[in-house]
Order: sequence, then structure tokens, then C-alpha cells
Amino acid sequence: MSRPGFVLEVDDRTPPMIVHEGLGFRLESFPLGTRVVYPPESLPAVPDVDEAIDHALRNPLDSEPLPALLKAGMRLTIAFDDLSIPLPTMKAPDIRGRIIEAVLTMAAEAGVDDVKLIAANALHRRMTAAELKHIVGERVFRSFYPQGDLYNFDAEDRDELAHLGTTDKGEDIEISKRAAESDLLVYVNVNLVAMDGGHKSVGIGLASYKSLRHHHNAKTMVHSRSFMDHKHSEMHQSAWRMGRIIKDTVKVFQIETTLNNDVFPAPYGFLQKREWEWSVKDQASMLAVRRGLSIAPPKLKHKMFHDLRSVYGLTGVNAGEVEAVHAKTLEKVHAQHCVEVSGQSDVLVMGVPYLGPYNVNSSMNPVLAACMGLGYYFNSYRGQPVVRKGGAVILYHPLNEGFNQLHHPSYVDFYEEVLAESTDPAVVGEKFEQQFAQDPWYIHLYRTSHAYHGVHPFYMWYWIAHALDHVDDVIWVGGNRKAASRMGFRAATTLQDALEMASGTVGTSPSITYLHNPPHLLTDVR
Repeated sequence: MSRPGFVLEVDDRTPPMIVHEGLGFRLESFPLGTRVVYPPESLPAVPDVDEAIDHALRNPLDSEPLPALLKAGMRLTIAFDDLSIPLPTMKAPDIRGRIIEAVLTMAAEAGVDDVKLIAANALHRRMTAAELKHIVGERVFRSFYPQGDLYNFDAEDRDELAHLGTTDKGEDIEISKRAAESDLLVYVNVNLVAMDGGHKSVGIGLASYKSLRHHHNAKTMVHSRSFMDHKHSEMHQSAWRMGRIIKDTVKVFQIETTLNNDVFPAPYGFLQKREWEWSVKDQASMLAVRRGLSIAPPKLKHKMFHDLRSVYGLTGVNAGEVEAVHAKTLEKVHAQHCVEVSGQSDVLVMGVPYLGPYNVNSSMNPVLAACMGLGYYFNSYRGQPVVRKGGAVILYHPLNEGFNQLHHPSYVDFYEEVLAESTDPAVVGEKFEQQFAQDPWYIHLYRTSHAYHGVHPFYMWYWIAHALDHVDDVIWVGGNRKAASRMGFRAATTLQDALEMASGTVGTSPSITYLHNPPHLLTDVR
């Protein structure tokens, strides 16, 4: 039995704590009385992954078994989550590939020969051949990719999109034509956090801008009270409305998986533990890694972290009808991530690591760092935010202006031109979104290269709308002052400096909570 998440109050015996800050970490001594929230330890993995997959496919929830749905002469499409999850990347073999192989085996036994595999990347960048191969595995890749039967979804290919109607709120539903016209659409998901899966899979992963614009906007995001709780997220409510219409039109067989918190392999295993539990070996590993990072050039540090492959254990796999499957998925996710926290604090402190969903094998620019800290981590709660209304958020990240020109070309113009005029998500969207969304050059790069769609940086900025509406001060420890200022924030050299800067907002003796992640956690604030 795993232990639950741990909440510690810092006293004079508490050792310095790890805080992630981009391509590295620091040891920070927090003020006495600081509340530190640690993630739960890893749940045990299922003993036999292949058996668990087979059982799920043959014993689905609210659906016929998969073999009964597979018929000779049918059109079968298998869609799967792209490289944005899990984070970090999973050590081979990826669970999606193992599931896809099982589905293909059953399809072959049924005589199905019209099969396409689609990476559900929506407006994310196209994955490279090597990235696709890592997810689906060598055998599937070799069988499907050379023939063009394994490919990235193209949200700008008008001939390959199907409009399925509108919701009662006037929301357009436009998804992959191949998926919409298939006799069966099998979706293979990885639910790393509670935000993923459910109707968000097909309705967002295989959707065009025409659909996404209805929920990826400032108004929806600012009213999403935690993206990790779909019942209180306006974004998810929109996706669920769309998904229920998709369900009436397309036969969807949803397969969702959940993972444990085994994020950091050796020699980074000390990052999985609470600091006072470090063995002599853990302390030596920490010092060696820290010393190595201090002298390594940026390119080497980038390679060290981005080459890291996590050894996640599978905690569950469920298949069948979308909503029934997702309910079971959330039970497992909450069991792995939820930590009960009593009340809110004046100040919330978080470290922003080197990796987020949108810089896999790439660089973390300031816009993405803001999204990771104020979007994903800030919203990692149920009930209410960890920080009170009008409080302050302190984040650790260098905010390097190293934009990846291949992956994030529209981010450069967004950062230099749009944010120079306004940092208000609503103003930014109203004034500039259409220009970037329809720009022919950005569309060309999205379709033919490996660039995120031109509108993508706007979505990242909308993610932080709820945090900006909730708190009165955001300060970046160790952050580039120019970058912080461009985004409407402030930068500090040390935590003490940041607390002094925030004193006008929260007073000189504020209550402080530090979220000690990753690994992932979800605060249940009571």
C-alpha cells in the first residue's frame, strides 16, 4: 500500500528542499512555518501489462468486446495521444504501442484490412518519424508508416475534415474526416493527469481550429475553476458537449491508461524522495548531478534532461464507452495524485521544471514557462486554489528567451509584438488571434514542418487567465528581468527578495505553501 501525499510544516530541523528551475534545480531553505505539499508515492503497477490490456479489450465498460466490434471489410481508425504526454517521455515500450499492437492483432484475426493510425496532435506540431516510432513501436511503425497509413493529424487540410454539426451553445464540431467516417474509431489515451482523456481525446485531439476556438479562449479559461476537475472546468464542459454529439455520430471505443509517479530514473532517483529520507547514496547522487549541471554547457544540460526516459508503471487500463471509461480513469488518477490540504495560503511557491507538454525535444521559452507554472501547476487543485484570492505566486525559472525557431516560430512574434502591446488575455485574443490563426506562413510551417500552429501561443496565454484573475502578484525567482517584465511580471534574485517584493500584497508575515512537484500532485483544498 502506498503512502498518501505528505504535508510538512517547515521548522528549524527541516533540511533545504529541492526546487526545480528549468534545466536544473536549487536547494532552498524556506521560512519557518512554510507548508510543503509532497506528491503521493507511486501506486503499485499492474503485475502483467499484456494481460491487463487484453482483459480491458475483451471486457469493456458499457460496450461490446472489441473483437465483436471488428468486422471484415470495415474501416478502422486508431487514434492516439501525441508526444505532449506523458512527461517526461516514457521508456520504451510505450504503453500506447503495446495497446495498438493488441488492437491490430484482433483486427487482423477479424479480417480487417482498412486500417489507419492517426496521431491526435490537433494544433500541436507534427511529430517526427522517430517520435512516432517511439510511441507505436518498431513493428507497427515498419508496417504502417512507409505506406502512409500512420500519420499526424492535419487540422488545416480542409479536404480531410468533417463538420458534424453544432452544440446547443453554437459550438462547431469539426474533426478528422477519416475518423468521422470510420466504422470504428479506437482512441488510445495516456491519462498522466486528471485533465486528460474523456471527451477531450477525440473532441480536441482530432479537432480543427474551427472547433477549438470555442473553448480555447480567454473567456472560457478564466471561468475554468481548475482544469484538473472537468466538472468545474468551462473548457471541459464545452468539450463534453461536443463529445456527446461526436458519440452520436461516430462509433468510438475509448481506451484509457493511468500511470504511477515513477518519473525519475537513476541517477535522478533522489528527486522522487523527500529530502530527509535521502540515503548517503542519494545525497552523493544529488551532489554529483548538481555539480555536473553547474559546469555543463547549455546544450549538454538540455540533452541530459530531454534524453531522460521515465520508468512509469501502468496502474490501470479501461476500455469501452467514453464516459464510463473516464470515470474509472479518474478514480486511479485521484488515488495517485490527490493530497488533502487544509485551507488557502497568502503565497504559493512553485518550481517550473525544464519540460512541459509543448517543448518535448525542444526549449522552454518564457511563454511556455508561464503556461506551465500559472496554467498547469496553479490549476492542479480540486475545490479551490491553494493560494487565496488576491494573494501572490512565486515561481522559479530562468525565463530564457531561447525560442526554438523550428517548433515555435509564431511564439517569437507573439512575445515581441503582441505582449509588447498588451498582456491581458482577453485583449490579446480579441485584437490579434485571428491574424495569427489565419497567417499563411504559420499554416505552411504547421503543415509541412514541425511547427506549432500560429495560434498556439495564444492558447498558452489563455491557460494563465484564471491565475491572473485570481492573484495580485506574480514574481519569478532567478528569472530574466526583461522576460518577466514583457509578460507583465516581476523578477527577483532570491526567495527572500521575492517575499519582500510581495509584502505590499500579502504583508510581511504571509502564510506560504510550496508545492513540491514533480512528480505530479493534485491538491484537494478543503
